[in-house]
Amino acid sequence: MDMRADVLIVGAGMVGSALALALRHSGLNILLLDGGPLSVKPFDGDAPFEPRVSALSAASQRILERLGAWEGIEKRRVSPYSDMQVWDGSGTGQIHFSAASVHAQALGHIVENRVVQDGLLERLHDSDIGLLPNARLEQLRRSGDEWLLTLADGRRLRAPLVVAADGANSAVRRLAGCQTREWDYLHHAIVTSVRCSAAHQATAWQRFTDEGPLAFLPLSRDGKQDWCSIVWSTTPEHAEQLMASDDAAFLKALERAFEGRLGAVLEADPRVCVPLRQRHAKRYVDEGLALIGDAAHTIHPLAGQGVNLGFLDAAVLAEVLVNACERGERLADEKVLSRYERRRMPHNLALMAAMEGFERLFQANPLPLRWLRNSGLKIVEKMPEAKALFVRQALGLTGDLPELAKP
Repeated sequence: MDMRADVLIVGAGMVGSALALALRHSGLNILLLDGGPLSVKPFDGDAPFEPRVSALSAASQRILERLGAWEGIEKRRVSPYSDMQVWDGSGTGQIHFSAASVHAQALGHIVENRVVQDGLLERLHDSDIGLLPNARLEQLRRSGDEWLLTLADGRRLRAPLVVAADGANSAVRRLAGCQTREWDYLHHAIVTSVRCSAAHQATAWQRFTDEGPLAFLPLSRDGKQDWCSIVWSTTPEHAEQLMASDDAAFLKALERAFEGRLGAVLEADPRVCVPLRQRHAKRYVDEGLALIGDAAHTIHPLAGQGVNLGFLDAAVLAEVLVNACERGERLADEKVLSRYERRRMPHNLALMAAMEGFERLFQANPLPLRWLRNSGLKIVEKMPEAKALFVRQALGLTGDLPELAKP
């Protein structure tokens, strides 16, 4: 017999799990499926940091608090940061952002993705939301007014509304025939955690090198501030050389690229190399279908904004669906789902364009552009009002925010 749900969410990563929790009091029959086991691992505070981390904004923190997941995240391991230092490695321009400029305690928190995921999974296991682990999607097709999903093990699921939250290589998006605009950045990102001889001072550091941006994101363990998560965006050829280097050579190269801002780089965890590609769905919705998070858009990891956009997607879509339920509307109606698209697509496109322009400007070699970016950084550094506006935007204090994210 086919399993049925009112809303079927494919992908129980951070964004899909957040959407499921945001709908838990809606009265809808929610089914969340994932190819993984959906189990919560015991947390070991002495274990190495996970290589994948997110820079959670204050808006994302508010969403996670209201979903009941932040407490579980915080008791594991979070690293708040209050300042951000950005500078041009090819010039003298630099800029400093501070939470104190808007009377806030933190600009955000650096959190391992696994920690966020487990905090959300704990709340899911405490809820009445249907969870379907080890479920790999094989086929997807329309069947009357519903979607019929066939899993790799032969099980079949039916729902009038399917939400794709299954990441950048979304199977739902592919099987449903959704079109995307995408291009290769011609860069790879090397991701790992490193220990430095100097404290990171609860500051996110970012240097723009000739090859690409290099970020040192602060991590905290047992009150110590000597570990950072790094994201080093560089050319494929340089990335290949760095991945092939032994630890001693890699640490020296990293220290040079970072200009020794945090002293010597003493040790590093195993490295992960990720090709960088930008992707954006031409539409976020269709009849009975919605894309959220990386299934809808992936951006350069320049400012760690990807998951923050995804959490806002989830919160807005949940708000749209709950309001439609209260009005007695059909949730699968494209007119209903388009309300979500109208609210999220302009914001996502604007941030993607800003990150793209920023990244291209700092990779530009012509002398006039180098002069422009150095001068621009120096000018903005002397404009506290402009910097405070940027900080308020990053904190999620402005803009069209869903109820779950509002201060």
